Amino acid sequence: MDASQVTFLALLFVLTANAQVIKPGRCPVPAVQEKFDAAQYLGTWYEIQKLPNTFQRGECSTATYSLNSPGVVGVLNRELLAITGTAVSKDPTEPAKLLVSFFENSPPSPYWVLSTDYDNFSLVYSCTDLGVLHMEFAWILSRKPSLSEETLEDLCSTLSSIGVSAMILSVTPRAEVCDSSL
Repeated sequence: MDASQVTFLALLFVLTANAQVIKPGRCPVPAVQEKFDAAQYLGTWYEIQKLPNTFQRGECSTATYSLNSPGVVGVLNRELLAITGTAVSKDPTEPAKLLVSFFENSPPSPYWVLSTDYDNFSLVYSCTDLGVLHMEFAWILSRKPSLSEETLEDLCSTLSSIGVSAMILSVTPRAEVCDSSL
């Protein structure tokens, strides 16, 4: 085994041990929300469920989106700490395929809105190719701190249809009552 194979296996082990979802093959390319309207998407969304990841471990996680400038959406993620970033759509024909950045000089990550009704729910998917593997993220969001079981089942079905295991989604811990000032 050469050094690059050892490095690759070590990286895979670290990512897997840290509850990242890593799968063989390239990222799927699911359909996204048709006629996505970023202006209707603005405002606060509560995280209801997500694929496990290393960078979100708090309770009552929220994402608040605001219009920074034409074509640039401000992102404020809150849980244990607040993190700000920006999201932009590179292709006007697919405005639901956004690229989000949180740190200067780090590559942006996909933020694809697969489905939303703007008033109640949003299903977001992100995937990054890592050569012969890919790393997935998914979030089920709601305008309120809870979401109906029927809607959850529909969104999980959408994830399953693109090969995402809805069985491993983790429920975001809730404080007794989420602080409405988030």
